[in-house]
Amino acid sequence: MAEAALRARYRRILRFAGRALVQTWWYELFLPRFGLARLGDRNRSARMQGIASRFHALALELGGLMIKVGQFMSSRLDVLPPEITRELAGLQDAVPPVDFDAIRALAEVELAVPLHRAFEFFDPVPLAAASFGQAHRARLAPGDAEATGLREVVVKVQRPGIDRVIDVDMRALRKVAGWLSRVRVVARRVDTHALVEEFSRTSLEEIDYLHEASNADRFAEDFRANERVRVPAVVWERTTRRVLTLEDVTAIKINDVDALRAAGISPREVADAFAAVMFDQLFEHGFFHADPHPGNIFVTPRAEGEADASAPPWRLTFIDFGMMGEAPDALRHGLRRLMIAAAARDGKGMVASISELGVLLPSANGAELERALSALFARFGGMGFAELARVDQREFVAFGREFGDVVREMPFQLPENFLLIIRAMSLTSGMCSALDPAFNIWDAIEPYASRLIREERGNLVQDLARRAATEIGSIASLPRRVHELVDFIEDGYIEVKTPRLDQRLDRLERAARRVAGSVIFAAFFVGGVLLRAESEAWGAALMIVSGVPLLYSVLAGILSRTGRGRHRDE
Repeated sequence: MAEAALRARYRRILRFAGRALVQTWWYELFLPRFGLARLGDRNRSARMQGIASRFHALALELGGLMIKVGQFMSSRLDVLPPEITRELAGLQDAVPPVDFDAIRALAEVELAVPLHRAFEFFDPVPLAAASFGQAHRARLAPGDAEATGLREVVVKVQRPGIDRVIDVDMRALRKVAGWLSRVRVVARRVDTHALVEEFSRTSLEEIDYLHEASNADRFAEDFRANERVRVPAVVWERTTRRVLTLEDVTAIKINDVDALRAAGISPREVADAFAAVMFDQLFEHGFFHADPHPGNIFVTPRAEGEADASAPPWRLTFIDFGMMGEAPDALRHGLRRLMIAAAARDGKGMVASISELGVLLPSANGAELERALSALFARFGGMGFAELARVDQREFVAFGREFGDVVREMPFQLPENFLLIIRAMSLTSGMCSALDPAFNIWDAIEPYASRLIREERGNLVQDLARRAATEIGSIASLPRRVHELVDFIEDGYIEVKTPRLDQRLDRLERAARRVAGSVIFAAFFVGGVLLRAESEAWGAALMIVSGVPLLYSVLAGILSRTGRGRHRDE
């Protein structure tokens, strides 16, 4: 792509973002501040649909990361209004393909052989076109087919020049993040720059097909014993950094409800199984598919005449392992506790878990958040999205009026790894709701949480045993340590230092002097004002003298703040 076109792309993204942000700020922040919230409410639906429609058109024209942003928003059926999700839903599939001549040229450079020699057949019509690459059906050459045991494959080829497009898009997103960081209500809750950098890292990983192939092998190993999950085999002989060749596993797209029913498969069962598999990825393996949109998940019916009659009647087939997330042990432990607390409708436990995860800053008022969560569980807990849709809107308004300020003012932040977790879980929630409008996330969470509770009990026993052994060791060494302490005291080696206490006493002393100075200033100044009626000279003199204690108080305050800053720097 020419430099001029890249510069124009950058400017177009910023123009759209600037217009959308100004429009949102005007109606959602500025007008309510002056009691004109109803004015913004009147046309909110049309306004949101207009923004989504303009972004849809922009993303389709530009491609790149703009498609990824739209795909994420279109999956938030549980959070975003339908005006936005409906408008952006087409971005899952409607990405314009690249001309085949450009795809052929790139593939032949990467594979170092002509395409007709690398494959017996290569379909010029793409099977699917995505934001970073497109997939074509192909048939391996006889030698490769014999060596791999595969014949029909899907070849994913990267879009030419996509690395430069991603670079431009990331520069634009960093600029938008800078704008958002200046909005107080946003900056208090999230580090926009950190989120953009995490998005940049995952995007660069996604265009490295060797990295994706390794992810596919790792994911397959994690679910090797799970007959409900299928992963395509990688043809390493025909895979490079920009060309990926996989076993052809194309089947029924997971959100094709009509095709599922025609195959005798219950969409409700698919939703339950999909949620359970996603929970397993996050809580058991700590390695999860972070882009589970409908184009990346198939439902594969059992083949007729399959040898293993005990195999499940259908399986979930995952593809596209470019965007994967990892949850370290400490993060998984916190998430497990959060799930258990949510299943138990335990507001206090949820606050403790959120704090443990680092999402809730120490300055937060945990008691108020606990009260809000307890009220939320008491009124709406256990409801699915279909049930919530039937709740009188006045109840939501009343709840928001009572607890809205608590939630809005709560100092949240998103720690590392959380962006992908939120993306994966929100895509899962939206997918399950699309498969089954009556899907209730609590029905999926509660049995899973019960299993986690049983496992946590076993871990608790082991933890208590380890702590007991540690305490016994400490008690056994206590007499020796006490004897050593007594020797130090007798030899005069023990010195007690209280630097924080000393600093606080110094600050209190300085504050007392400032207060005394302020009192003296006030006394002299008021006395001067009163005396001016009797003696203008004495009154003026007292008012002039009052400036001395006032100057002392001001200078003492400035020096005190300077001293505190110096202590912090040290």
